[in-house]
Amino acid sequence: MAAMAPGGSGSGGGVNPFLSDSDEDDDEVAATEERRAVLRLGAGSGLDPGSAGSLSPQDPVALGSSARPGLPGEASAAAVALGGTGETPARLSIDAIAAQLLRDQYLLTALELHTELLESGRELPRLRDYFSNPGNFERQSGTPPGMGAPGVPGAAGVGGAGGREPSTASGGGQLNRAGSISTLDSLDFARYSDDGNRETDEKVAVLEFELRKAKETIQALRANLTKAAEHEVPLQERKNYKSSPEIQEPIKPLEKRALNFLVNEFLLKNNYKLTSITFSDENDDQDFELWDDVGLNIPKPPDLLQLYRDFGNHQVTGKDLVDVASGVEEDELEALTPIISNLPPTLETPQPAENSMLVQKLEDKISLLNSEKWSLMEQIRRLKSEMDFLKNEHFAIPAVCDSVQPPLDQLPHKDSEDSGQHPDVNSSDKGKNTDIRLSISDEADSTIPKENSPNSFPRREREGMPPSSLSSKNTVHFDKPNRKLSPAFHQALLSFCRMSADSRLGYEVSRIADSEKSVMLMLGRCLPHIVPNVLLAKREELIPLILCTACLHPEPKERDQLLHILFNLIKRPDDEQRQMILTGCVAFARHVGPTRVEAELLPQCWEQINHKYPERRLLVAESCGALAPYLPKEIRSSLVLSMLQQMLMEDKADLVREAVIKSLGIIMGYIDDPDKYHQGFELLLSALGDPSERVVSATHQVFLPAYAAWTTELGNLQSHLILTLLNKIEKLLREGEHGLDEHKLHMYLSALQSLIPSLFALVLQNAPFSSKAKLHGEVPQIEVTRFPRPMSPLQDVSTIIGSREQLAVLLQLYDYQLEQEGTTGWESLLWVVNQLLPQLIEIVGKINVTSTACVHEFSRFFWRLCRTFGKIFTNTKVKPQFQEILRLSEENIDSSAGNGVLTKATVPIYATGVLTCYIQEEDRKLLVGFLEDVMTLLSLSHAPLDSLKASFVELGANPAYHELLLTVLWYGVVHTSALVRCTAARMFELTLRGMSEALVDKRVAPALVTLSSDPEFSVRIATIPAFGTIMETVIQRELLERVKMQLASFLEDPQYQDQHSLHTEIIKTFGRVGPNAEPRFRDEFVIPHLHKLALVNNLQTVDSKRLDIATHLFEAYSALSCCFISEDLMVNHFLPGLRCLRTDMEHLSPEHEVILSSMIKECEQKVENKTVQEPQGSMSIAASLVSEDTKTKFLNKMGQLTTSGAMLANVFQRKK
Repeated sequence: MAAMAPGGSGSGGGVNPFLSDSDEDDDEVAATEERRAVLRLGAGSGLDPGSAGSLSPQDPVALGSSARPGLPGEASAAAVALGGTGETPARLSIDAIAAQLLRDQYLLTALELHTELLESGRELPRLRDYFSNPGNFERQSGTPPGMGAPGVPGAAGVGGAGGREPSTASGGGQLNRAGSISTLDSLDFARYSDDGNRETDEKVAVLEFELRKAKETIQALRANLTKAAEHEVPLQERKNYKSSPEIQEPIKPLEKRALNFLVNEFLLKNNYKLTSITFSDENDDQDFELWDDVGLNIPKPPDLLQLYRDFGNHQVTGKDLVDVASGVEEDELEALTPIISNLPPTLETPQPAENSMLVQKLEDKISLLNSEKWSLMEQIRRLKSEMDFLKNEHFAIPAVCDSVQPPLDQLPHKDSEDSGQHPDVNSSDKGKNTDIRLSISDEADSTIPKENSPNSFPRREREGMPPSSLSSKNTVHFDKPNRKLSPAFHQALLSFCRMSADSRLGYEVSRIADSEKSVMLMLGRCLPHIVPNVLLAKREELIPLILCTACLHPEPKERDQLLHILFNLIKRPDDEQRQMILTGCVAFARHVGPTRVEAELLPQCWEQINHKYPERRLLVAESCGALAPYLPKEIRSSLVLSMLQQMLMEDKADLVREAVIKSLGIIMGYIDDPDKYHQGFELLLSALGDPSERVVSATHQVFLPAYAAWTTELGNLQSHLILTLLNKIEKLLREGEHGLDEHKLHMYLSALQSLIPSLFALVLQNAPFSSKAKLHGEVPQIEVTRFPRPMSPLQDVSTIIGSREQLAVLLQLYDYQLEQEGTTGWESLLWVVNQLLPQLIEIVGKINVTSTACVHEFSRFFWRLCRTFGKIFTNTKVKPQFQEILRLSEENIDSSAGNGVLTKATVPIYATGVLTCYIQEEDRKLLVGFLEDVMTLLSLSHAPLDSLKASFVELGANPAYHELLLTVLWYGVVHTSALVRCTAARMFELTLRGMSEALVDKRVAPALVTLSSDPEFSVRIATIPAFGTIMETVIQRELLERVKMQLASFLEDPQYQDQHSLHTEIIKTFGRVGPNAEPRFRDEFVIPHLHKLALVNNLQTVDSKRLDIATHLFEAYSALSCCFISEDLMVNHFLPGLRCLRTDMEHLSPEHEVILSSMIKECEQKVENKTVQEPQGSMSIAASLVSEDTKTKFLNKMGQLTTSGAMLANVFQRKK
């Protein structure tokens, strides 16, 4: 194609080097240009436009090619030859270029041109007919395909009336056809090689051609069916449709398929990709890639936009119209009279068949005139506005143009996206060809290169520019040289300036943007080349530029590319960079509206939903939430919700799922489709059960409160959400009799706990006094500790209600209503009292009291419930229901029902979840009294103490309740019943952990000493675990000595020698506290006394007691064997004790004896090793020297090792 380049880059030859074929997009403009080129060629050279001589290969000017390197002077001469003095030659049409290529047998170049035109949708009939004619490519007698006989060149004319298709012919004009019919696309050039003929390939070519012919036959038959289907409606019905426009003719299947094709094409062109996919799925019986599939064997109509724009040109006259205040001027009537009189007789009295045709023609002419009138009125309006603008700005219009010209934005439209244009602008308006020449009078101004001239920017950039900006370009003046050099010489002289306009960057640099639109176009072209060359760490600086360009750029394809660049700007964006991109996306969404957000931003998110980098997926998840307020509500509740659901279920990164949960929470705040309620509930359960703690935390902070707010609006908070969670907890407890799934219980119960603020807000908003809550006067203050600290702002009751002031007014009315007027008619609160609380208390009774985690969870739940609903509600509604079930009284001591309730988890949950909500003196007294009663009743009824222990463990975890617990225990210490005193002694062990040494010294130790001298041996024995706990947790020397003395008295006092239970308790305590106790206490007290007990047990005659003691001794020695024991202690006490124990086990438990033997052997080896290694201080000088020498050799050996770790390990292997 180089042969068609202009002669000289700066000469302004026949073809602009920057002008692409995209200018031929419109078929009408292309046809006009073709006719104009042929006419100008004929006018310039005196040749017939249709003659072959007008395009001879020896005429480079006519073809726009250069047979030799052109000079500026030659280009000017060519211009004179073509169009006269000063007229720029017209550019050639594509059809003329194609004809010349075919004539000169540049078949490959012509085929490439044909392919490019096909891809751009602008098929040229000449090339199509040529390459579809198999006769043009048959081989004859050794002549290559496409060549005629020697000496007989084929003739081809230029397109137009006289042009004919080029073809090759032999001397006689006939081709000797071969057996196969091949076209260029089925031709195998390899059969003309030296390998000989390939019969198989020829058969394949024949079959391919026959297949194509069969397809053409199918298309022809389809066309016949189409025509037949068009006439299915009877003629009478068609007349009825025309006479009565309100009766619409039913759509035909062919019309429906054609409209479907046009609608899908419109969706794709405007980037409604997702809608197009859905539309294609709904019409799966139609192929939207091929127009022929529609079934219409006619040219494809214009797109929907063109049809809409053309709609005004075909107005239909309405029925029963009356002209009001209209008439005809007399002079117009006189002017029309001779025209009417001169009409042919057939027109004066038209026949009925021709009447409708005449009316249609007149209507078309009226519509054309109307459109022309509106165009002229618009031009007048713009000219007036330009004049007013110039007057206001005091601009003086310079005498630059030769004649008055319309503003550039009124010039005819001729698309050119990527190149500057010549000053010669061709326009055609309703069939009128007009040349508007913007010639500059100054001779010096003509020396400016054409590419850099002020009027050389593309038409698309001139559109929308204010006329003042264009006219102001002409106000620039340059000094005129007082010389007589020719313009061509000036041009050639300036060509030596080192300016690069041939490259892409040079082209951009050579143009200065004159309007906002041109700036946007320039940024759209340049940004894709700028971004890859910016450092990754600094690319966020480009975000404002990319977003602004994507917002304002007129081309959808360029906007899509820019947004793609934005989402792929940084490979792995960090938190700050993601925030910047999200901020930009939100600004973009606010500016462009929901339609473009759906069409342009959402597809970018969808593309990266499965990106390999979690940071990119994180950006997608965060974008869905940030863009939720700016999306259409249908997309928000369908596509975006589905995207987030997919990411929640499939993404493996915790951070991504956490962001998905937060975005789901935002979606729940904007969704208004009730059908999505159950889908949201399933998502909530999935989020609560997520293995990641981050995801669960985000669910409680964002997703659950937002979903609860929507549930409240739908009226499902009490009737569905809370009840469903309660039912799931009950089902879990029923199924978990042999093993409760504590994780799921925690999941459901924590969700209920997070719903308490929403439930209380619902109670306040539906209260009888809600209409009275008006903000006037001084608003009461809310106590800081009135509500528990919320996990997030969304769980703050004031946020849910609307404001802290409004909440304060409602709380004041709420307390007054509960105290004075009751709950009559208050449905939402009655539901809490009559349904929620009884079901919760029933669930609490089914919990295993030994499960510390379950007790703690329910305790926290009731604590938050009572603190949120307030003290009055707790005292009047919650406590009475618990007290009714527990029934704490002396009459229930022997009652199995009462004992059963007291041994369940109801006791610790009521004590720690309800009675600890408020810490005033009366509340503390109530808690102390309840614990004393429970301890008394459980002790006297010989019931298990698990419920009481659970209460002490839960309360003991908070140091604020240590004094209170000691008060309860002192009540037990001084109780008259030994059973209660024994229970109090056992409870001390639970309260000591975490208690301050001061309290232990002042209150615990005296109480334990008192109990240790109790008349009942069972009470004394019960104090031993508490004494052991003191030895384990306290470091105060004096206190440890007192405890040591008390334990020694238990062991050495003769009165305890036969107390088997006391010895058992001491051994168990030693085994538990020995490893954690002070080493001195362990070495001086624990191990020696264990040795003594082992010796005594050898003399025991009762085998059951002997085995019991031996078993506990075995456990104690096993625990102590992990501790450091000195050699003396090992030899004198530990090993002898083990040997005594082995003696017992030989007779009573042989399986334990094997383990003991192993332990004894290991301890003996330790002792032997310690004996062999003499202390360092007693080594002789010679021994120390030998040791030093050995160490030096060893280190040298280690220094020589440079090999792998496997060889290093070989150094320490023993030689065999």
